[in-house]
Amino acid sequence: MDSSKTKHIILLPFLAQGHLRPFLHLANFLRSHTPFTLSILTTPLNAANLRRQSNNINIYDLPFNSTDHNLPPNTENTEKLPLTSIISLFYASTSLQPHVRNHLTRHHLDNPPICIIFDIFLGWADNLARSIGSTGVCFNTGGAYGLAAYMSIWMHLPHRNVPDNVEFSLPEFPENRKFKRNQLHRFLRFADGTDDWSGFFQPQIKYSRNCSAWLCNSIEEIEPLGFEVLRAMLKVPVWGIGPLVKTENSCDEDDEQGCVEWLNQFEKGSVLYISFGSQNTVTPIQMMELAKGLEESGAKFLWVIRPPFGFDINGEFKPEWLPEGFEKRVMERKQGKLVKKWGPQMEILRNKATGAFLSHCGWNSLIEALSEGVPIIGWPLAAEQAYNSKMLVEEMGVAVELTRGLEGELSSEGVKKVVEMVMDREEGSFGCEMKKAAVVIGQKLRDAMKVEGDYRGCSLRSLDEFVEFIVSRKATLS
Repeated sequence: MDSSKTKHIILLPFLAQGHLRPFLHLANFLRSHTPFTLSILTTPLNAANLRRQSNNINIYDLPFNSTDHNLPPNTENTEKLPLTSIISLFYASTSLQPHVRNHLTRHHLDNPPICIIFDIFLGWADNLARSIGSTGVCFNTGGAYGLAAYMSIWMHLPHRNVPDNVEFSLPEFPENRKFKRNQLHRFLRFADGTDDWSGFFQPQIKYSRNCSAWLCNSIEEIEPLGFEVLRAMLKVPVWGIGPLVKTENSCDEDDEQGCVEWLNQFEKGSVLYISFGSQNTVTPIQMMELAKGLEESGAKFLWVIRPPFGFDINGEFKPEWLPEGFEKRVMERKQGKLVKKWGPQMEILRNKATGAFLSHCGWNSLIEALSEGVPIIGWPLAAEQAYNSKMLVEEMGVAVELTRGLEGELSSEGVKKVVEMVMDREEGSFGCEMKKAAVVIGQKLRDAMKVEGDYRGCSLRSLDEFVEFIVSRKATLS
């Protein structure tokens, strides 16, 4: 590795919090375990936010004016965008290409970076890497199974003309792994190859599939089928280097609403944590039924809650969206706590009282929960989340699905039944077995980053192989 000490790696994340954060974790991981110089290139507001989170990584601004792309002023990621406007941000991200090229010309004209690590939604970066004599590597911020399913469905649209309740096979997947149309996000469900969503995703996925190698925020030890399918599909090296999450020592999340203090009063594994991420919510009717079911179950719960679909997700929460007197009753009984907008997720998941996680099945949330051995109640809402949920249920045995999407049926009785089942820790019960499976997965994820004597975890060994690969590619391209 000595010859690589002056080499540079450029990282290009997509403009969404669920992508920016894993890219920062990746940069920190590479900085800790390789000798390369690292730079993240992103838009000014995203760059400023990343600088607040890390002072050890070079972060450069790329010019971007959201109003040039029919977006509200100062909109540089998906955080405050309504779902209907997100497609505009996807297309706007293609405008970064000339600015990335200009940066590389200014800073790396005579010494191209050893590789450019880019997001799947910035697939154009692979051609740019090739044009300057660098190696393009795609970093998948999600899991291998979810990515493989996502790419296969978008590229082939096998669900067209298939009724909602009829299973269909996925090209490039084993024949016995089938999906249903209602497992797909509605924008994908109605895609026909000529729509705006297909117009963005299909070319970016195609560009990304031509790159020289892939990195995944996961490990083969927990999803062997996903890595097997992905490698067969891509026919290039695919390395699992997860879990890229905040370490215990770096968890300095604010807890202004007293989540940890509230959790500390309860017994081990007795509290259900509920969060749909920073950009997802459920319908008013679903929210009402979920609240009723939680109260009827008697289970302890901590719910990070945002306004329902159809309202400003970052706006003020109104009591009318919940059963009358709900918050007061559950607080007085010490049954539940409502946390408005945001809670310190890693601190919550690491708390001994947290027994399960009702989640939208975004990969960042899942990998954080599974790293702590916390089983999942799935409610997938967007992107590849339904495929993640399917894998957790069918391949890992660490989850049960409550419902799916904004159109999914939900009753208070159904909520009560699932919550009671998952929180049951009696030996031999479904909840107990699911918890055991989650603990096994958690140990595998922790072992992946373990260094003990001569032992190096699988993610560190994968990183060694990746470094050897890009160094040898650099020698070939020079």
